[in-house]
Amino acid sequence: MFKIAKERLNELYAKIAETQGLFLPIKKAGEVNYAVWGEGKEVSLETLKTVKSPKNAFFPQTENMMKFKTENKNLEVIDVRRNYVEEGKTFVMFGVKACDYKGIEVLDKVFLAEPVDTYYQARREAMTIVTLACSKPEESCFCKAFGIDATAPQGDVTTWLDDEYLYWPANTEKGEALTALVKDLLSDSDTAAVEAQKAATNAIIDKLPFSNLNLGRFTPENLNELFNDPKWEELSEACLGCGTCTFVCPTCQCFDIRDFKTNEGVLRYRCWDSCMYSDFTLMAHGNSRTTQMQRFRQRFMHKLVYYPSQNDGLYSCVGCGRCVNKCPQNLNIVKVIKELGGKEND
Repeated sequence: MFKIAKERLNELYAKIAETQGLFLPIKKAGEVNYAVWGEGKEVSLETLKTVKSPKNAFFPQTENMMKFKTENKNLEVIDVRRNYVEEGKTFVMFGVKACDYKGIEVLDKVFLAEPVDTYYQARREAMTIVTLACSKPEESCFCKAFGIDATAPQGDVTTWLDDEYLYWPANTEKGEALTALVKDLLSDSDTAAVEAQKAATNAIIDKLPFSNLNLGRFTPENLNELFNDPKWEELSEACLGCGTCTFVCPTCQCFDIRDFKTNEGVLRYRCWDSCMYSDFTLMAHGNSRTTQMQRFRQRFMHKLVYYPSQNDGLYSCVGCGRCVNKCPQNLNIVKVIKELGGKEND
């Protein structure tokens, strides 16, 4: 294990940015989100949760896909995607929390399954992920309920930050390559400080109000029973269908594809969509889910039953708590789990 003094982190960032792009939690206009680092930008590694998750770097909120040009009877299709791997462009995403890293694993199973989404794949292969363990989890956090260890996140490199040092072991070949790049800035370290931080953080996590949510009822065997549960009506009654929960969620993957006519032809792009919207999957005959209750139910059944039943029990929720913090009506997956899942685990 290595370490670097906290006051030298800007040197670390500059060293990485010499050869590749660097995404960090950047504070702008009072909000913290992942953005490309540059001199003078305010980095906030201490922020527990960025407003939007780091998935935006792999699966952008809006993304051009291709262009079409017509001349007489000839049609030209222009590939506008940026293949980072072929162009030799690489990136580092620094400071990803355990829940958000797990969210990327959820997206991998969607976008890297056949047929592979080559737009996502190019970004994913070009990115080295440096995770950062949590030291001050909040009351809205419940990653432990989904089997995630916030004190030991996965990633190409795992880091821990205290008042004096950032601790750094590499986990993969990508991580080893990044470590070699910044090796002159690192010094050897034992694991005592890291183990102490882990113990202190786990003591906090064990006391959080949502850490022991009971997920036992959310199984494929109970699909019909859960789907027809009358509690969905009451749970969804106050839902505005605003989609805030889906836009801050690190695992939501729904998108729409649209064509836009320009002076230079037609641009095809995709953008995030939300299953909470009344026009989601709208077809000529109408929408298959005609009420907000049905849309509300679909969102949470997918995260807790449909997705894990198709992905070896991996839930499509990582307990980050963003929906708990951001829903204007105080509706969130925690309430659903408590109402439909039963009492909390002892």
